[in-house]
Parts: sequence; C-alpha cells; structure tokens
Amino acid sequence: MTENTKIALITGASRGLGFFLAEALAPAYHIVAVAKTTGALEELDDRIKARGGQATLAPMDITNPDAMAHLCRGIYDRWGHLDLWAHTAVYTQLLSPADHMDPKDFDRTMNTNVIATGKLIPMVSPLLNMAATPGDVLFFDDPHAGEKFFGAYGASKAAQIAMAKSWQAETAQVEKAPRIHVLTPAPMPTATRARFFPGEDKSGLTHPRDEAPRLLKQAGLL
Repeated sequence: MTENTKIALITGASRGLGFFLAEALAPAYHIVAVAKTTGALEELDDRIKARGGQATLAPMDITNPDAMAHLCRGIYDRWGHLDLWAHTAVYTQLLSPADHMDPKDFDRTMNTNVIATGKLIPMVSPLLNMAATPGDVLFFDDPHAGEKFFGAYGASKAAQIAMAKSWQAETAQVEKAPRIHVLTPAPMPTATRARFFPGEDKSGLTHPRDEAPRLLKQAGLL
C-alpha cells in the first residue's frame, strides 16, 4: 500500500448498497468496511481481493461510540486521513401505526439512524479534513416522512438527512472542506425494502450492484 492510497470508510458494508459501494470503489480505494456481521464482511473482503483491492474489516456496531472512536483513531494512526465516507448503515423498524410503535424498536431506530450519525460526523470530519484533496461524504435519502405507518423510520431518516444538509450548507463555501453529497437511490431489492414491502414484485427494482456505480458517478467519484 502506497502513501497515496485513498481510504474509504463504508458504514453498513455487509449487504445491500454499502456492500456494492465497497466493491465498486475497490481497488481505487482501500476499503474500511464496518458492519456487525463478520461473515458478510469476509465475503466482501473476498470480492474486493478478486478485484485487486484491499480491505480492513471492522465488525462493530455503529451505535457503540467507543468502538467507533477507536476505529477513527486507528484510521488516523495508520493512514493519517480519510478520503471518503459512505454512510449506508440503517435500522428499519417494522411498519406500524404511530400509536402502536414498539418502544424498543423505536429506540433502536433512532439510535442507529439519528444518534449514531450525529456522533459519527464529529469523529469522521477531522479525518476528511486531513486528506490531500477535499474528502467526500455520501448520505442516502429515503424519504418517507409523513407517510402512513412510517412514523419511526420516516422521522429518523428525515432527521439524519437534515443533519447531512446542515453539514453540507456549512461547508459549501469553505476551502478544502469535505464535499457532502445527499443522494437518493432508486428503489432496490434490499433487506430494508423487503421489511417494508414483503412479497413485492422485485422485477422492476434496480439491483444495488447497478445502483452503486450510478450513485458514485453522480457524486463524481467514478
């Protein structure tokens, strides 16, 4: 690995969009892959190596701030910077009327989608600021706020994207600040969507292996 190696942190890399973003970015980037499922991360590692790339696997929960702080410190100690952060980690509560939301599920939704994101931004930002050229951050919108039965998930994603857009506005005119991208993927046959729409005909959906490179091109990264 050379000193000029670009480093990409993918939170939520074990499946779906995060998995295929990591694969699409290799070997141009060394991938730091974060997810809770070790087996899926190992599968990703095999696919990255098949493309001639390299990965560092970080099997951890993004809602654990101590673990994430340790990871960010490790990135700094090893590479001294970060070039890209793609934040795809998400928790999807089962759809329900607002007055029937499960309290534990609600807490997990907010902890994963909102609180963890709010804690990660200040951890990751200094690493992006140390990159030779401005780093990039990718957030992914999934707008369901105000829709029937999407109370918890819709609110959590709206809050997450509100934070992302505030960061985007704050850095837009700052020289050498990271570029914050808020992208809206096409409907994909992911586990997240299947949780919302079980039994849906998937023939009209876009596979994340195709959507990942499209989104990266949209952000000017491919």
